[in-house]
Amino acid sequence: MEQDFHEIYDQDLQYKGTWTQALIQNAAFPILIPLFFIFPKPKQNLETNNTRFLSLRLFFLYLSLGVLVAAHSKLFALGKLVSNYGIFMLISATQLIFTAILTAIINRFKFTRWIIISILLTIVIYVLSIPDFGGQPHEGEEYGYNIQAWLAFSATIAFSLSLCLIQLGFEKLLVKTKRYGNKKVFRMVLEMQICVSFVASIICLVGLFASGEYKELKGDSKRFKKGEAYYVLSLVGLALSWQVWAVGLIGLVLYVSGLFGDIVHMCASPLVALFVVLAFDFMDDVFSWTRIGALLGTTLALGSYFYTLHKRNKKKMSELN
Repeated sequence: MEQDFHEIYDQDLQYKGTWTQALIQNAAFPILIPLFFIFPKPKQNLETNNTRFLSLRLFFLYLSLGVLVAAHSKLFALGKLVSNYGIFMLISATQLIFTAILTAIINRFKFTRWIIISILLTIVIYVLSIPDFGGQPHEGEEYGYNIQAWLAFSATIAFSLSLCLIQLGFEKLLVKTKRYGNKKVFRMVLEMQICVSFVASIICLVGLFASGEYKELKGDSKRFKKGEAYYVLSLVGLALSWQVWAVGLIGLVLYVSGLFGDIVHMCASPLVALFVVLAFDFMDDVFSWTRIGALLGTTLALGSYFYTLHKRNKKKMSELN
């Protein structure tokens, strides 16, 4: 399948819709609010009597993470829109390296040889699963590729930093202070996602109206081939999908680590490629040997990390006995 996203070089056209895409990634958080109240709240057993100070620290945590997530959403949408797709995906593959470095600094994560093997395998399979299209830069675009590369790098760093800060927030503010009792509970994940997405959505809304991009929404819906109703449904479906993805990712951060969440996130690429080919019967999209290798590598990458988790749990159990 050959596709060139840059047949017509129009800088103004390239930037349209990025605030909308960023908003879609965060705006569906209200669907999580009923779940937050449905899940039982464990009895608090706070280690500190200064609940006001704890609330203040949580406020600044959610505010900073909301700004970071909004920045990542905007930069991700902008980088994906204006960059050569192949280059953008190659730069995105470095995301796991940034996550590993930041989690070692911020979370004091201890690496084992099996985790390092898992990281290396994940980066390789992510690169192998990149589709063989993306086009070549035209003369008018070559100058802008440096900016586009920096946009992609900035998006990956923002994502990696957000994972590490979410893990730090769980460890230092929600788990260590026993705000939800003595156990890790799913309600922590919902609180984190609702609060962070609320801040990010406000920032994206301000950007949407300040940039004047909201004026284009009506025109975009009318140009949608299947009609305005399907346009709205597609936006709603995308927004809901982003929330499901985010809740799953944050859950992995809470119960395992930010690094593991990023590994699973990147290992999903070959699985998604296989699903697209099978579910939508894309006869012209060949599931090549490189993608088959990436699929096998996914099993090895996750298996290496799970082996480390098994060894750590076994060691903990032996210490308790």
